[in-house]
Amino acid sequence: MRALLSLAAVLALAAAPARAQTAAMNDHDPYLWLEDKDGAKPLAWVEAENARTLPRLQNDPRYTTFHAEALAIAAAKDRIPTPSLVGGRVLNFWRDQEHPHGLWRWTTEADYAKPDPHWTTLIDLDALGKAEDKTWVWKGATCLQPEERLCLVALSEGGEDAVSYREFDLQAGGFVAGGFALPKSKQNATWLDRDTLLVSRDWGAGTMTASGYPFVLKQVKRGESLDRATEVFRGAATDQVSTGAYVLHDAAGHRLVVISRAVTFFGTETLLLTDKGPLKLDLPMRTRPTALVDGQVVFSTSDPWAGVPAGAIASAPLAEVERGVLKPQVIFAPGPRQSIDGAGQTRNRLLLVVSDNVRGRGYVYTHGAEGWSHRPLTLPDNSSLGVVADTLRSDRSYLSVTGFLTPTTLYSLDAGSGQPVESKATPPRFDASHDAVDQFEATSTDGTKIPYFVVHHKDVPLDGSTPTIMTAYGGFQVSMTPAYLGTVGKLWLERGGSYVLANIRGGGEFGPAWHDAGRKTKRQLIYDDFAAVAKDLIARRLTSSAKLGIYGGSNGGLLMGVEFNQHPDLWRAVTIQVPLLDMIRYEQIAAGASWVDEYGSVSNPDEKAFLQTISPYQNLKKGVAYPEPYIWTTTKDDRVGPQHARKFAARMKEYGLPYLFYEDTAGGHSGDADIEQSARLQALQMTYFAQKLIGPAG
Repeated sequence: MRALLSLAAVLALAAAPARAQTAAMNDHDPYLWLEDKDGAKPLAWVEAENARTLPRLQNDPRYTTFHAEALAIAAAKDRIPTPSLVGGRVLNFWRDQEHPHGLWRWTTEADYAKPDPHWTTLIDLDALGKAEDKTWVWKGATCLQPEERLCLVALSEGGEDAVSYREFDLQAGGFVAGGFALPKSKQNATWLDRDTLLVSRDWGAGTMTASGYPFVLKQVKRGESLDRATEVFRGAATDQVSTGAYVLHDAAGHRLVVISRAVTFFGTETLLLTDKGPLKLDLPMRTRPTALVDGQVVFSTSDPWAGVPAGAIASAPLAEVERGVLKPQVIFAPGPRQSIDGAGQTRNRLLLVVSDNVRGRGYVYTHGAEGWSHRPLTLPDNSSLGVVADTLRSDRSYLSVTGFLTPTTLYSLDAGSGQPVESKATPPRFDASHDAVDQFEATSTDGTKIPYFVVHHKDVPLDGSTPTIMTAYGGFQVSMTPAYLGTVGKLWLERGGSYVLANIRGGGEFGPAWHDAGRKTKRQLIYDDFAAVAKDLIARRLTSSAKLGIYGGSNGGLLMGVEFNQHPDLWRAVTIQVPLLDMIRYEQIAAGASWVDEYGSVSNPDEKAFLQTISPYQNLKKGVAYPEPYIWTTTKDDRVGPQHARKFAARMKEYGLPYLFYEDTAGGHSGDADIEQSARLQALQMTYFAQKLIGPAG
């Protein structure tokens, strides 16, 4: 097993030739030209690689079937139309085969309760894109509180994080002529009042951080051009992320205008916008206001704060907070295997979703003269819960319940008095009658117990013969919880495969400490956790190295790259999705500089030394019997960027190592510009796993 090494141990154990080779590699990178994301030469290289990979996968007869099944699930018209409650209406964004880019639409709450609601279209993205010769991708809408008639609609060209904002009138059913319109930028915009926005964006030279995010916040008035916007607050060019603003409201008409300066990815300076200007709050950098309920400002924290433990929810009276006085009262403090997994607010209540050993629990909290009281919600056990929609107009809300084998169900809740009532349910997408879910624990290199779920056939043979795919994320305090395996179930479980979800450190499954355990130079523990789960699976004979495939995207793509290098003998198949892979240059690619708080920086000698030990691009070696990976990315990814995947594939080619590489020219970091792209990427990946773990098509 690979132990977590101190810097001194790393330097002592590293062979001099290997160090010299790594140093030379860092000084001269022959594939820097592939970092020109949209350059003609790199795109020609991409085209050639795609022409080599796609026939291998798409000519497999299973691909056509996988694609059809994935598309049918993605486009099914009996899906739950996910609600948002705005202005007494139910809004929904919807995609199907007739509308691949989607419809923004509305219905009444009464009609939404019916099995087949009548919808009125607000925006047809396919029609809008055709009229404007753009590939518009929906990025959401922010509506003015409390009247909720006017909204800022965010649209992306091709799926990039950079968006354009346009003002939309829900009552009139169209864009506002001469209304607010913010051209394309990585930006944040929020309503201050009907005629005023608070906007952080690219205002020109010297207003963006090294990671490509804005740090200057300005006030934009209706009818005035952007060059007349008034500066409200300025962060610093050295900030790792961005500066933005948001406004909290409660049903009594109270309001709190918050300025958030993300000095690092997790460390935020919080200020209030007052009549006298910004007022900085004396808060830990990982504590921030998240809601306003009954005149109480609700805070979430990842650090201990004035008697509030890390990972808790607390509150303080608005009047005191506005004066900069912070005397918090604990609302909820998690146990050692608990974490906050979601929250919402209604007219008079606070909703909390708690993960308890990676199983969801729901609670309604009420503020009164004696403080906060709560009651549990009766919902299915062994599931993941989520707050889908809430509103300040009433105590109405919607909750989702999902499990690996349980189709997602939507529950309606009157938070003031009732228990959740089933409202809508997703029909089964695959036959789960022969499947079961088990939760096991593996022991990592430092003795920590790492939980993981296995979804498998009830009669799975314990002889190592079962084709198994395994995933995890392991970063940024993101929790990986049970969710319905619609597509995976249809394409993989029905064909006899097993699925594994590993709850490794770096995530948020057990609160901030679970995340902090694997940050920066402690990160090897994350990779040890994942390998420990694989070894435990194999020891239990649930699968074997010859039948085990792994996949992950973004930070999970980095995880895959590290596991590919460190344990090539553990896996038969590795899918590396929209990944980070060059951890020596990651700060100079796309938004990479914003993640130093997670990964560390090459400007810090200790952190650079560690990054050199784990960076997948730098640690590829000639002559190693690696499995043939499938590496895929998207050209439009302006968050991680396709550069990492390109360079990794190019190095594998240089070393004569087998690989498959595919770069989709549509879609951003999430790879879901439309339902066809989503189905295509699913089908390509599953064909690869079938080829590697099952064998040739029969």
